[in-house]
Amino acid sequence: MHGPHVVVVMGVSGTGKTTVGPLVAEDLGVPYAEGDAFHPPRNIAKMTAGQPLQDEDRWPWLDAIGRWAHERAGYGGVVSSSALKRAYRDRLRAAAPGVVFLHLTGDRGLIGKRMADRKGHFMPSTLLESQFATLQPLAADERGVAVDVSGSPHEIAERAVAALRALPGM
Repeated sequence: MHGPHVVVVMGVSGTGKTTVGPLVAEDLGVPYAEGDAFHPPRNIAKMTAGQPLQDEDRWPWLDAIGRWAHERAGYGGVVSSSALKRAYRDRLRAAAPGVVFLHLTGDRGLIGKRMADRKGHFMPSTLLESQFATLQPLAADERGVAVDVSGSPHEIAERAVAALRALPGM
């Protein structure tokens, strides 16, 4: 990358945002922030109970991520956020206009298996279908890249960094 940009690693739960995000940040030489850490406790409680979040639950979380991204403008950073809907990404862009999105995409079967295999995460695999139903992939006018999540975390991060560096103005 030619300048320090803030990258939002997005996608449904189980795509590897928490695993790949830090690797991308390391490759880019910028700090990483875990998006789940920005959730208010009531959101964690809802998801732990298997209840999908509603938009009104997400606004404070997205605003907190947006503040972090805004503070990192000019310095760079990587933060994870499902950012499933265009409206969520618009809200992040409103707070931090220069953000770039890295959409981790993949086969439902692979993502479902990864979710089932992970331990100690508050998001149950039963919510995966609601995440896919909510997902609005990046539109042509949104600055970002989509990267498939097949392969090892290091392979995914390598493809992601290459795709990000290939973006105009990066």
